[in-house]
Amino acid sequence: MVQVGRINHLQVARKQDFGFYLADGKDDILLPKRFVPDQLKVGDWLDVFVYHDSEGRLIATTQTPKAQVDEIALLTCVSSAGVGAFLDWGLMKDLFVPASKQISKMLPGKTYLVKLYIDEQTGRVAATEKIDQTLQNTDLTVAERDKVELIIYRKTELGYEVIVNKVHKALLHQNNVFKPLKIGDIHTGFVHKIREDNKIDVQLGEMGAERIQGDAAVVLAALEKNGGTLPYHDKTAPETIYQVFGLSKKAFKMAVGGLYKAKKIVLLDDGIKLA
Repeated sequence: MVQVGRINHLQVARKQDFGFYLADGKDDILLPKRFVPDQLKVGDWLDVFVYHDSEGRLIATTQTPKAQVDEIALLTCVSSAGVGAFLDWGLMKDLFVPASKQISKMLPGKTYLVKLYIDEQTGRVAATEKIDQTLQNTDLTVAERDKVELIIYRKTELGYEVIVNKVHKALLHQNNVFKPLKIGDIHTGFVHKIREDNKIDVQLGEMGAERIQGDAAVVLAALEKNGGTLPYHDKTAPETIYQVFGLSKKAFKMAVGGLYKAKKIVLLDDGIKLA
């Protein structure tokens, strides 16, 4: 069963002067000649993205879109009209956002965080800026300590509202942010706490031993790059630690402590040194 708006693995059924037809169990789907890889022949299998062309016909392409159906992406508006706007999603045919799915009128050149979906009436891929309507915290699919994907959604007074695994909303508190974040950025994080009302608190990076090991590797790499000695210690300003290592002061101290206990580094009065 071909999935519109997604990458499909299809077999080449027949060849024409204007391209190849890929078997979909029905009328077959055209892969236009301009997208045909060299040496492609009947019987080969190929990964292609399937969507509708301007005439409403299913078509395949070897181009890779910036997002597929049910995914969220930050895309640039290329044109806007009364019925809606069109976004660049990496394909020759731009992605349509109906006017009813926009929070405010989209303007060419501006970027917008949108979620892709299949329009029920047309069956075509479209996008909505009203992502809130597609998220829910009623039935949680995550638990505390789970590793999750985080999409930076919007800035708030408390920190950043983020999207968890494309399903739930969560809060990344400002005091847990130690690097610049931009709307639409995708990061790995973990569920720190789930409150009684199903509100989720998250943190960036990995937790526990995995996180310490990762941070320790950063410190070791910096030491090796700088001849085995660095002038940073527990009295160094947090801002300096972040600029040098990309770590919070707490994460740096934990990493240094772990390396010291493992006898991989020596603590100096004015820094640290490889053992």
